[in-house]
Amino acid sequence: MSNRDSIPTSKLAMFWSLTKPSQSGLLLSTGLAGYMSARCPVFNISTILQLSLSLFLAIAGSTIMNMWWDRDIDSKMGRTQKRVTSKGLLTDKEVLIAGILISVIGIGWALAMDWLYGLVVFAGWFFDVVIYSMWLKRRTCWSIVWGGISGAMPILAGRVLGLGSIDWIGLMLALGILLWIPTHTLTFSMKFEKDYADAGVPTFPSTYGLAVTRFTIAFSSVLAAAAMVIAGIGIGMDWGFLRLLGVLSAGLLILAAAMTFNPTERVNFGLFKYASIYMLAAMILVVVEVI
Repeated sequence: MSNRDSIPTSKLAMFWSLTKPSQSGLLLSTGLAGYMSARCPVFNISTILQLSLSLFLAIAGSTIMNMWWDRDIDSKMGRTQKRVTSKGLLTDKEVLIAGILISVIGIGWALAMDWLYGLVVFAGWFFDVVIYSMWLKRRTCWSIVWGGISGAMPILAGRVLGLGSIDWIGLMLALGILLWIPTHTLTFSMKFEKDYADAGVPTFPSTYGLAVTRFTIAFSSVLAAAAMVIAGIGIGMDWGFLRLLGVLSAGLLILAAAMTFNPTERVNFGLFKYASIYMLAAMILVVVEVI
């Protein structure tokens, strides 16, 4: 939620805003794509609904827990000062109880469906809340690696539920997400570098400078695109869909190269937006190709 966002008026809307619906929805889409990639009975509506609800609740629960934990630094950053936690529109106790309750329901539901699926979902929650937010975020800019592992868990969880085990394709899909995370988060940290400095949160730009950050983004973009194409081949994706994935990947690489060699605020913001579009489109390709 940015400074331009309006403040929710109802309590329900306030709690809903804590889940960061667009971010949680994007992660949920990777979980569904992971499930579809296993080429299991994809029209098992009951399983799809339970996957969607359990995974969304676990993701939303971790997001709320992060908002609760980061409420002090969020109040210092311009882009987050209007969050309901920053403004005290919900009490700390209300946010904490909501985060714990939703997390327990989501993870518990996942474990009830399948123990390995539930374990992967829990791992994503643990890496996000405990390792990334509570332990490392305020200590080192390398916390994004652990946050990236958390972001990679939904797609692995979906494939595990569909396949019943962890395989190299699931790990490659997860690696694609992990390597995509820097493209998304580092462009964000460059755009809001002052905000993070005001809050005392170390970032790649503040630690290593803009040149190293841009190179890291470009390098991770190349590896992310390669990982997604390799995973697509492993899934058995049709050549036509692979070509579309290749075109999408090329767009990511072109923007990453432009930001490295001709950096501007416009290119940086364009890469940040395209990174989300790229990942969502890649997940849609996986789902459509299987269907």
